[in-house]
Amino acid sequence: MSTASPTPHLDVATPERVALSLPVAGIGYRCLAWLVDAALLFFFWVVAYFAFTLLVSDVLGVFQGLSSLGRTLLVVGVFATQWLYWTVGEVFFHGQTLGKRALRIRVVRVDGSPVGLFESAVRNLCRAVDFMPVGYAAGCLAMLLTPQHRRLGDLLAGTLLVRDERIDLDKYTSPATEQVGAVSAASSARELTPEEVDLVLAFLSRAGGLEPAVRQRLGARLVERVGGLDDEQREAVLASADATEAFLRRRARAET
Repeated sequence: MSTASPTPHLDVATPERVALSLPVAGIGYRCLAWLVDAALLFFFWVVAYFAFTLLVSDVLGVFQGLSSLGRTLLVVGVFATQWLYWTVGEVFFHGQTLGKRALRIRVVRVDGSPVGLFESAVRNLCRAVDFMPVGYAAGCLAMLLTPQHRRLGDLLAGTLLVRDERIDLDKYTSPATEQVGAVSAASSARELTPEEVDLVLAFLSRAGGLEPAVRQRLGARLVERVGGLDDEQREAVLASADATEAFLRRRARAET
């Protein structure tokens, strides 16, 4: 029986029928990413202001001299610039602005697929609503009340933010891999069925989130099913979780 995850996850299935569990970005990650983006936008407007002062000495006077329509267009232009920053970043850089990239989070659809222009445009247009009454109060309240920390813009656009998790590939080429190198030739005689490959890949994608005892037990069962090893070889493969998973990874790679 599996234990409850300490953080919400998004469960998706790849086209190869492999189940993946993506950790959802919490309100802390989102706030820090927003602060980075806001700082970059603030720096942009400071530079733009000083560049404008080189052309016009009395900037305040120019603003006060604008008509009501001119001031409205100026406010809309400022919002449009910020909307373009977030939308272009999310659409053309795989769901990431500079702030999201720094915090290693990204926007995806609720099914785990990459965010599109429509979804990004909607969620970023709704920032004006999420900001109400001040300081993103509405958005923060929505994130606290929804299980996957989605603000109002996410709910309307069908999106959410997930964390990028780096996989340490070095451990698969470490001594654990060398331990099982001698048995790879003996175990490659029998080809795995597509169902067995899917089963191995699904286990490897979820292994990091399992309890150590469950992880070792399931790994051992898969080795028994796909290995074809003698007692000495099986003992070497089951010596550690890294050795077990390195062996299973080699078996799956041999069939792909």
